[in-house]
Amino acid sequence: MSIHVALTHRTSYRYDRPVTLSPQTIRLRPAPHCRTSILGYSLRIAPETHFLNWLQDPHGNYLARAVFPDLTRSLDVTVDLVAEIAVVNPFDFFVEPEAEQWPFAYEAALARDLAPFMAPAPPGPHLQALMASIPRRETRTLDFLVALNQRLAGDIGYIIRMEPGVQRPDETLAKRTGSCRDTGWLLVELLRHLGFAARFV
Repeated sequence: MSIHVALTHRTSYRYDRPVTLSPQTIRLRPAPHCRTSILGYSLRIAPETHFLNWLQDPHGNYLARAVFPDLTRSLDVTVDLVAEIAVVNPFDFFVEPEAEQWPFAYEAALARDLAPFMAPAPPGPHLQALMASIPRRETRTLDFLVALNQRLAGDIGYIIRMEPGVQRPDETLAKRTGSCRDTGWLLVELLRHLGFAARFV
């Protein structure tokens, strides 16, 4: 059984005098390749006098580019969408035979395509210590990834963090707490250091 969820996201800016707005790039549309079915989507922008073009970035994400010809004292961007939330099997995928066992190496052409997602930041001492504690023996890739996720879930306490931005992996490891985005970024950096292509979504 699925559930339909209606969401509204509104961003508002107010100015103390009429201003000229630069072209605005709005990234508030679900990716066309997401698993969640989007049953309805609308984007409303005020001031209503504007030119709107839809673009796609290299990853297939939709971008709305709005150009405003007139001075304005406000900018409002409102997105309404209806999503269908359904139960999915997170393991409903296959692994290429050459990647079934970790460690593995990507085929050269694929490695070139994945290069942006394989370049980690220099590790701090806490991340280095975590990497040193991970056994490098051959193991099933899925088992390795599940165990790594379980380890981080056990080591890092979840907190709701209202501050903007994402903690550095060393900060999350030192505090042993973080929001979901902090633990997610720690996992991305850890996987990149271990030779996996990983990106923050």
